[in-house]
Amino acid sequence: MNIHIDYHLESPCCGSAFPDGHWELECPRGDGAALITTRYARRQFCPREESSGLYIYAHWLPVDRELLGSAAPVTYRGEALGERLGLENLYITFSGYWPERGAMMKTGTFKECEAYAVCARPGRRDDKVLVVASAGNTARAFGRVCSDNRIPLLLCVPEDNLDALWADEPWNDNVKLVCTASGSDYFDAIRLSSIACEMEPFYPEGGAKNVARRDGMGTTVLSAVARVGRIPDYYFQAVGSGTGAIAAWEANRRFIEDGRFGDHLMKLMVSQNLPFAPIRDAWRAASREMLPFDETTARRLAGEIDARVLSNRKPPYAIRGGLYDALLATGGDVLAVTNEEARRAAALFQRVEGIDIEPAAAVAVASLEQAVRAGRVEREAVVMLNITGGGMARYRQEHAVVGQTPDRVFPPGAPADEIKRGLAGLF
Repeated sequence: MNIHIDYHLESPCCGSAFPDGHWELECPRGDGAALITTRYARRQFCPREESSGLYIYAHWLPVDRELLGSAAPVTYRGEALGERLGLENLYITFSGYWPERGAMMKTGTFKECEAYAVCARPGRRDDKVLVVASAGNTARAFGRVCSDNRIPLLLCVPEDNLDALWADEPWNDNVKLVCTASGSDYFDAIRLSSIACEMEPFYPEGGAKNVARRDGMGTTVLSAVARVGRIPDYYFQAVGSGTGAIAAWEANRRFIEDGRFGDHLMKLMVSQNLPFAPIRDAWRAASREMLPFDETTARRLAGEIDARVLSNRKPPYAIRGGLYDALLATGGDVLAVTNEEARRAAALFQRVEGIDIEPAAAVAVASLEQAVRAGRVEREAVVMLNITGGGMARYRQEHAVVGQTPDRVFPPGAPADEIKRGLAGLF
């Protein structure tokens, strides 16, 4: 269904405003050193009663149509976990599969929020092929959304992460999956996607620079404020790139402009999975730039964490409007927890709330426990806990899921011309 949302894009790098419609990922007049943002004509928060799923929030999404099959994040008062932690006003925003709570994301991850927004954004090129690189969850979400809506898609994923690519049926043939061979990681997949985008008919999704991705992720905050009736005081989430936290900050600012939900910024409390914590290390060093690291060591540490989706070595941290600015503006912090702490938190959440959660979400729960123990969160504070993935174990128990088979597998570091020959003729 086609819809009309009145908005334009703005650039912090030069202050210019310009219309959307050409799949802009950077300011066409600036130096590309800042994240462009959306500016919506409707300044007051107003869920669309005529829409369903994620598109109830379409007034604050850069979209021009509604795709089939979307679901929105669900926020509820986390009384059981709050009592266990000693918090009076804990609200849990759950993205995943939990029918009793009304959560119906069939891929079990809030990456669906990104995919349904990105694939409905003006400027998409229906005669070309969207390219997405992923460590797993994003690929599973985009694969399902594009398969169900017949949108041409090329997914680039490390072969070792194929276990994350499941669905209750094989994807349609408009979705092609290519991998970097075993032993590679997310950045090998990014290189593969970059080489693909040098060819026709491929074009890049854009990652954190895509405003639709960020505003889609920001619907978690829209869900929370709609349920709570005010802007929370604290926001807890585990991060790999930090794009979700940037999105939360941007959504927060829209609510302040609205004027009916408070005039304060949530304190962003983001977390990483030890021993891989490059964002935490840079933040502790009060450095706007990521700290230098040895690639071999970084790969090894990334391989040791349970929450593999958090293993981003080059997040949008330093860029203007990125994670460093978001943390600085909100008085936030970066926490870090071990695998064991996250496993205990996952078991606690399932025991008291009644649903399984993914390792990244467990990192967020463990970081909240850590902050409460340290006296960093007031008992009466309104806390938003962003559970970015859950119910996957339950979904797999209730549905006959199948894995996805790669169409091509390339050795890590394969020459560009070899990759291009392998991609030719896929679509």
